[in-house]
Amino acid sequence: MKARVTVTLKSGILDPQGKAIEGALKSLGIAGVASVRQGKVFDIEIEGRDRKAAQAALEQAADKLLANSLIENYQVELK
Repeated sequence: MKARVTVTLKSGILDPQGKAIEGALKSLGIAGVASVRQGKVFDIEIEGRDRKAAQAALEQAADKLLANSLIENYQVELK
C-alpha cells in the first residue's frame, strides 16, 4: 500500500525558506506570487492491506519522527 505524509509549518510560524523562495520567484519575473510556504513530502510504501493499521502506524511515525508537532502539522494520505 502506498501512502504520502505531507508536513507543513503551522500558521504563524516564520518560514525563512519560503520567504527566500518567494523572493527568488519574484526576481525571476514570475508575477502574482503573494507568498510561499515550504514543507516536506514523504512517499512511503507499507506492507499489508489493513488500512486502519497503516494509518495508525503512519500517524505514529509522523508524531515521533517525521514532524515536529510544536511547529508543524502533518497529513497522512493512503493511496
